[in-house]
Amino acid sequence: MLSDVTTPQDLDDRFREALAALAVPPQRRDPARPVTDDTTLTGARALELFDAQATSRQLDLAGRWLRSFGEGFYTIGSAGHEGNAAVAAALRVTDPALLHYRSGAFYCVRAAQAARSASSDRPEAELAGTELAEVDRPGAEQGGTDRPGVEQPGAADGPAGAAPAGPAGSGDAPAPGSPVPDDPTGGAGPAVDRPFSPGYAEAARDVLRGMVASSEEPATGGRHKVFGRADLAVVPTTSTIASHLPRAVGMGLAVERLRRLDTAGRRDGARIGSGGAATQAAWPPDAVVVCSFGDASVNHASATAAFNTAGWYDHTGLRIPVLFVCEDNGLGISVRSPKGWVETTLRSKPGVRYFAADGGDLVRAYEVAAEAVAWVRRHRRPAVLHLSTVRLMGHAGADAETAYRSAEEIAADLHRDPLAGTARLLVGAGVATGEELLARYDEIGWQVRRIAEEVLDEPKLTAPAEVVAPLAPRRPARVTRAVGEAAARAAGPGAGARAEAFGGKPPELAGPLTLAQSINAALADGMLDHPQMAVFGEDVGAKGGLYGVTKGLRDRFGPARVFDTLLDETSILGVALGAGLAGLLPVPEIQYLAYLHNAEDQLRGEAATMQFFSRGAFRNPMVVRVAGLAYQEGFGGHFHNDNSVAVLRDVPGLVIAVPARPDDAAPMLRTCLASAAVDGSVCVFLEPIALYHTRDLYADGDGEWLAHYAEPGAWAGGHLPIGRARVYGVGSAEDVTIITFGNGVPMSLRAAATLADEGIGTRVVDLRWLAPLPVADVIREAAATGRVLVVDETRRSGGVGEGIIAALVDGGYVGAARRVAGVDSFVPLGPAARQVLVSEEAITQGARALLAR
Repeated sequence: MLSDVTTPQDLDDRFREALAALAVPPQRRDPARPVTDDTTLTGARALELFDAQATSRQLDLAGRWLRSFGEGFYTIGSAGHEGNAAVAAALRVTDPALLHYRSGAFYCVRAAQAARSASSDRPEAELAGTELAEVDRPGAEQGGTDRPGVEQPGAADGPAGAAPAGPAGSGDAPAPGSPVPDDPTGGAGPAVDRPFSPGYAEAARDVLRGMVASSEEPATGGRHKVFGRADLAVVPTTSTIASHLPRAVGMGLAVERLRRLDTAGRRDGARIGSGGAATQAAWPPDAVVVCSFGDASVNHASATAAFNTAGWYDHTGLRIPVLFVCEDNGLGISVRSPKGWVETTLRSKPGVRYFAADGGDLVRAYEVAAEAVAWVRRHRRPAVLHLSTVRLMGHAGADAETAYRSAEEIAADLHRDPLAGTARLLVGAGVATGEELLARYDEIGWQVRRIAEEVLDEPKLTAPAEVVAPLAPRRPARVTRAVGEAAARAAGPGAGARAEAFGGKPPELAGPLTLAQSINAALADGMLDHPQMAVFGEDVGAKGGLYGVTKGLRDRFGPARVFDTLLDETSILGVALGAGLAGLLPVPEIQYLAYLHNAEDQLRGEAATMQFFSRGAFRNPMVVRVAGLAYQEGFGGHFHNDNSVAVLRDVPGLVIAVPARPDDAAPMLRTCLASAAVDGSVCVFLEPIALYHTRDLYADGDGEWLAHYAEPGAWAGGHLPIGRARVYGVGSAEDVTIITFGNGVPMSLRAAATLADEGIGTRVVDLRWLAPLPVADVIREAAATGRVLVVDETRRSGGVGEGIIAALVDGGYVGAARRVAGVDSFVPLGPAARQVLVSEEAITQGARALLAR
């Protein structure tokens, strides 16, 4: 057993003392009967949940043991939070879950549910109707008016659209004393004389593998310690400071939209880019998304955004079946949540129903959780379950909580130990004796210890290639094929629908287009080819975008696929995260690059990490359109002329596309959509605002920056792979190579024309892709002249130019090189902007200086 590895609080010994003090029940109760007169929770089911809680506790102790000799790398435990086992019991195994890092007992219950479902001969649909979560008690629709701790409904809390018909909506509760359908013992058999559940053993192995960073861990493969597994519908989350809450809202919105739309690929569970590594099936149409987090996280901006978005959509009539679970132990490491603050905060969220329960009381926690789940499932509306818990053994193994908590406070929490509380419940109900439960606890401890010793010998990740393998898979041949197949559909069976969508005049017949018009046409073609695609953001619907880039899309494809969002970038990306995970192809718009920065963690910490921390089992494909960069005439300031992309280029695996020309924009967008669909890529499509409506290049009226839109038959031949540059030759093209992107392309071409008049031949390289950089193209074109001028419209420090110079050095380039870059400054308003941005004159002077060496 693991009793020798507890903290100084000696949690294990205290638990043993508590069990030894329990009196022998005067008579034994049939485990098929409810443990109390006012619950449907049977003794057999309570015993199963005790096992889950005990397994979670022993895993916490095992984590400390492994750490004691340097083989464990994660000691944040679930001790004190084992009441979340009741929440798991109230849900279906097919309800997607994003879990708090103290969710050990929840994870054990979910694994056991899945193991029972997998071993059963009953059809899946029948199984879905037998989970305890499906009990719809009388009064649940009204929020359980006689249930302590449950917020009472207001006048506006009536039904807002019934949930899909099925067994879950029967409203029939089992009669008191009758066996509950998923009781593993069927209501009979010895209370504790049974083998360790294979589901719990499997969960324990998963968790222990995570603790030792085993490459055989099913979620991350040794890259992190998370709760996650595709077959359990548990989505890995890498943080609990609320960054996963916006995704949960997006998942709920996507589940409900898919239920209503029954979009292509949804019926058979197929996912975008099927055939890839992602394996999780589509969630049932009446699924409930559950998302748990700690009480300190309720203060985080991401949590505020998620609750606000859920309430905002509910207020507008859109349904989001999300159950938030706030596990409130009163502490954020050492910082206390003020008494009553969390409850006040959660109760005040408009459009989000409030439920509350004591996580130390298994019966009440189960009853209220089941009630909350039933309410969300029936009404398809958001709710929050405020689960009171305690934190035992500190925040983590290295946390000396005696430095900030009194001995009396710690002792009070120990007295509320939920595992001891469940033991008291079972003994008091006559289901088991303290001696039997202690024997069960020890047996589970030995099993956990045995598994811990086994996983110690499992392999670790040992090479960089192993570590990054699932980060951002690239299958360019499949992407190329996907573009070709899209072209064949557009020219063949989809030609009629395409002609109708474009009003009989497809864009290839519309004459030369601007950058904005080309993107608009490519978005429409994308919507036609990808039934799962949705375009959304601020002002993209009725207005058609601030610059007209989404003009007409809502009229063509309807408000379910092209819609306006609330003004919050975190929530926009959260909706995209959930939609991509649910099988949609989201194309969110961030109105300005500067607006992205307050929401960037949704890309870095959530989107870009999903495949990395799930070994490709989960993914969130998306193409994030961002209007950005500088040089807007007559309108600006740094919020509308932001020229900083360093925060994006720092995100591993992120694709960053910057189209400068109309004839590049459409094929690059098609490539991003195909890569998202095929490989689950997270792409940022950065659109230079100043080039949206640019028509001329060298002189007014020359129309040199317009381009024809390619007909579908030319898409395959004009495919632009990720990471390939475009090269322009001006004059002899033998004297200097200018490497640039975005607004730098037309400026460099004009500068090259000036240089050509002086007899200087120039190669202008349009990177097109800022991540991954087209390194091979850059080195080749640099070597062709031996002189490189990097024209970088971003800032000198942290700008794109630094990466280009580094790539040249790493690639063995030995010629001359210079940089022309923006000043390390925010972009000011009006003419002053010219003082800090790259100019054509600076480019020509830089080239001349390079040639003068």
